[in-house]
Amino acid sequence: MDPNRNQATDARLERIHSAFELIRIKDREMPGQVVSCFLYVASHDGCHKQAMEHELNLTSASASRNTDILSKGRFGRESKGLGLITKEKDSTNRRKQILTLTPAGKDLAKQMKTIIYG
Repeated sequence: MDPNRNQATDARLERIHSAFELIRIKDREMPGQVVSCFLYVASHDGCHKQAMEHELNLTSASASRNTDILSKGRFGRESKGLGLITKEKDSTNRRKQILTLTPAGKDLAKQMKTIIYG
């Protein structure tokens, strides 16, 4: 392979790509929508799931599916979640869920920031 064909032409975007690849280590087939949800929670830790749905233009079902993947997974399902976020009922409004990073999620976000910002 010609060495010039694999040279990064934009160092900033290359760092973002490398950070993105960190989350894909957990699941090589991870959809981009799941990554968007993780990045939203990482940048809005403690947000309501409904706020994420609105900001990312997701249906409630899609947001639930994506946050199930990022959390411990769905009850009764064979697939295990990634354990990067938690989903808890809001004590002031039981119809809403609060999304927070787990220690593993915080660590991943920190690693991604280190790659991007140095």
